[in-house]
Amino acid sequence: MPKLLPALLLLTLSCASFASERALRFSINDSWAMPMVRIEDGKAVEGILVDLQQRMAAKVGRKAEMLVMPRMRVQHALDSGDIDVRCYVSPNWVDSGHYRYIWSLPFMTQRDVLVGVTPEKFKPEQLLNQRLGTVLGFTYQRLEPLFNSGQIQRENARTQDQVLLKLSARRYRYAISNELSLHWFNRHQAPGQKLHIISEVAAEPVACIVRDAPDVPTMALLRALVQMKQAGEFDEILARYR
Repeated sequence: MPKLLPALLLLTLSCASFASERALRFSINDSWAMPMVRIEDGKAVEGILVDLQQRMAAKVGRKAEMLVMPRMRVQHALDSGDIDVRCYVSPNWVDSGHYRYIWSLPFMTQRDVLVGVTPEKFKPEQLLNQRLGTVLGFTYQRLEPLFNSGQIQRENARTQDQVLLKLSARRYRYAISNELSLHWFNRHQAPGQKLHIISEVAAEPVACIVRDAPDVPTMALLRALVQMKQAGEFDEILARYR
């Protein structure tokens, strides 16, 4: 029995250390809609990001704390180091504050599309004197010259889902949506009410950024993301919501 005491003590200390490790803080942008995330009472309860981030945390032996916040507050949290991981982000979407973070490999591509209520095919540059449904605070690089010149006007809604709901209600004729959110929205529409892709506006590889600090298992998280990509776990998560 005395010989077992050191091993038992080590095991006890290891368990105590694991239990005391805080949860990893993941940011959730409250402008996202399903299938990216569903938010109820200020909490992220399901969606691609919830599944992805819970799995990432589990792979490094931590719990995931998902902090739902407005887009501008996400940027402030990056600047101040108040979040450990931000997923589903492109370098083109981050203004500053990412110098403390390390980028993961891209795990998927977000496609932004021009959407309408009737089947048509044309490029967004062909729009003239139209109001275009957009998400408040989102940047659409290809369209910025059109907005700045007054050729088209932004009509902002707080979330991507609200943009599509307003389009479906004919509040305007055209809107911008990411392809995943559009497909999810159309799943719940009658055949004659489905919205239509007119053309692709942009395709952005998206990744995670992980805070590089002693209290974050940065390299372990980045390795876990590589392993998930190689094992097809990203595709498995996406398939649940297609």
